[in-house]
Amino acid sequence: METKEKKKRKAKGTVYIKDELCKGCGFCIEFCPLHILAFSEKFNAKGYHPPELIDDDRCSGCDICGMYCPDFAIFGEKFK
Repeated sequence: METKEKKKRKAKGTVYIKDELCKGCGFCIEFCPLHILAFSEKFNAKGYHPPELIDDDRCSGCDICGMYCPDFAIFGEKFK
């Protein structure tokens, strides 16, 4: 059986994160359909670990992360 190489995807969108609004609930990370968000190692002013985009080439800009964020600290946007 022949293995196929992974194709390098071009991002269809991106997410914008407002670190200082984040309370570290993790909803954005849990519900991201592409699993491209993770908690960062840095702290914000409130002492929480905000999310970070770990694979920006795969982001679709679907904004599911933003729909689940109770603090409006993250949102996705599709490229035009």
